[in-house]
Formats: sequence, structure tokens, C-alpha cells
Amino acid sequence: MIEAANKIRTKPYIWGGGHGRWWDKGYDCSGSVSFALHGGEFLTSPLPSGPMEKWGLPGEGRWITVYANAGHAYAVIAGVRLDTSGDEGGETGPRWHTELRDNVGYIARHPAGY
Repeated sequence: MIEAANKIRTKPYIWGGGHGRWWDKGYDCSGSVSFALHGGEFLTSPLPSGPMEKWGLPGEGRWITVYANAGHAYAVIAGVRLDTSGDEGGETGPRWHTELRDNVGYIARHPAGY
């Protein structure tokens, strides 16, 4: 998942990006998370943020947690957040963040065993 996310970590934010095809010009939040999950062989097709609320198993995982609600999704992988929002510099798109965000209002899900 980390290797996959690193391939897109400087792409711009594009609403709907990453949903029509895996390799895209830019990615939205769920497109980014889907791309990383696909890299870890946890997804065969992209998911919008709402359906990510029911993906995998409930709760936080040991290594991988996807946080989703109807309007946004992000992932924490090995303690680092993959998110399209929250850049201090104002850039958007898939980026790694060392600071975690408030997960109130999000459903936590994880792949079995992770």
C-alpha cells in the first residue's frame, strides 16, 4: 500500500479522480485510498467514500485503518495519514501527513489481519 500511495502522492486533487481507471491525472479522497488499497491487493475496483464505511472489518486495524463517511475518506497506514486534505501549504491531492486528524464523524474499517 505504501509503495502504491507513493506513486500518486504528488498528483493533484481531481474530483472523481481514480474512479474510472487506476492510473489517472489526479485523485480525489476515495480514489487515493482505493489506489493504495488496490496496491495492497485489498480492492479490485475503486470505492466512493460512502461505501468505504462498509468495506473490510469494523474498527481500527493494527497497521491499516480507513476512515470514511459520506463525504470524505482517508487512511492511516503504519501510523502515517494518506489524505487529500489538511496540507498547511494549501496544496491538495494525495499526500502523506505525520499529524493525525480528528476522526469524529468517520467510520473506521480495516482489512482482516492488518
